[in-house]
Amino acid sequence: LSICSKLCYAIGGAPNQVAGSAAAFFLQIYLLDIAHITPFHASLVLFIGKATGAVTDPVAGFFISKSRWTKIGRLMPWMLACTPFTVASYFFMWYLPPFVSGRVAWYLTFCCLFQALTTLFQVPYSALTMFLSTDQKERDSATAYRMAMEVLGTLIGAALQGQIVASAHVSHHCTVYPSVNTTNSWHDTPSFPDPSDPLSHQVIYMIAAGVIGGVYLLGIVVLFLGVKEKDDPYALNSDRAIPFCKGLGLTMKHGPYVKLTASFLLISTAVQLEQSNFVLFCTHAADLRNHFQYLVVTILVSAAVSIPFWQKFLQRFGKKCAACGISWMIPFTVMLVTIPNLILAYFVAFISGLSIAASLLLPWSMLPDVVDNFRLQNPHGKGHETIFYSSYVFFTKMSAGIGLGISAAGLEFTGYKPGICRQSNNVILTLKILIGAVPAILILVGLFILLFYPITEESRKETKLALEVLR
Repeated sequence: LSICSKLCYAIGGAPNQVAGSAAAFFLQIYLLDIAHITPFHASLVLFIGKATGAVTDPVAGFFISKSRWTKIGRLMPWMLACTPFTVASYFFMWYLPPFVSGRVAWYLTFCCLFQALTTLFQVPYSALTMFLSTDQKERDSATAYRMAMEVLGTLIGAALQGQIVASAHVSHHCTVYPSVNTTNSWHDTPSFPDPSDPLSHQVIYMIAAGVIGGVYLLGIVVLFLGVKEKDDPYALNSDRAIPFCKGLGLTMKHGPYVKLTASFLLISTAVQLEQSNFVLFCTHAADLRNHFQYLVVTILVSAAVSIPFWQKFLQRFGKKCAACGISWMIPFTVMLVTIPNLILAYFVAFISGLSIAASLLLPWSMLPDVVDNFRLQNPHGKGHETIFYSSYVFFTKMSAGIGLGISAAGLEFTGYKPGICRQSNNVILTLKILIGAVPAILILVGLFILLFYPITEESRKETKLALEVLR
């Protein structure tokens, strides 16, 4: 593969991460403090949206596996067709409708549409890795390019959204007046935008959504022009496509896949909880409301620049060994929760970025090895790649949706009130648990499961050699 092809492939997936990052970091606080819906309804929007995307994964895998080969490939037409609708649904997901009573239904509708449409893009895009090259090193290299660009896209999305919307959440909405004694009394000023103001936050949110929509269109053009999809390189003319339901049953019985999926669905849920509650934690629990956008940028810059390091690390020491880096964030996050210091917060953000980079790169680097292992055990079937990728994304999305729904419901239960400057002690404690204890437990359990993942560097080389003989 040429560097140009790898770059074009990587750029094609970046817009999904730009939009996903903006939603992951800011959609919950937008729904609570700008759209002014209750935490319970916000939890419904977040959970049902994620669940819709998760349910769409196997559906997308089913229809894609039935697709016929065209002049531009079997996967590319799906990505081209869904992009315009994805842009439209994303824009309306950040639009503040003039009515109040139907806002929950509005956001639920467009959040579900956006999640479903991004799935129709993500499943064929991620499966495209298997149709770029037959060489494992080339696929790993393309995956590293993709992850670096996706982390950069995550950085762009969070930085763009953070810098634009920071004024909606900074402390000038919450002025402090010294009282007669030495303590401070807070003057609670709601942070909801004034609809009559043409420069209000709702308009700025929509401008940001329009810019990110333009990034989507640019990414799909680069992907279409720069990447050539190849047919299944191992399939013989006599091989038949595996029926979707049968293939799904076989994947659920494939030991390496089950262990990999179980491990990373817990780890990805931990990362999602960190992302979704980080801005709320900085705003309400750590007195860092003036710095949250810079802390988010620090996390993502650290993740982006460390992708090449992790790629070299896993090539030298193996992929299972590289998974240890995911645990680095645990002690520092716990320290931030117990000692909310500004300098410590930036250090924690840097370390968290290193761990997040490892958690993003490893599953997508290990999944092609699982698919190759399955191919070796089922040498006369084809079309199973989209089944693996769609079911993997289904499980990780569903677990993340459940985690986000429970976290938002927890805020509702403990008495979170949108738009006020000082939340109750119960809300602050809940945010600390969601940022510190819960992700730490999920990551440790996920890494424990990964210890039993059977594909080593030696077995991976043996599989590669056997597939070359088969080819």
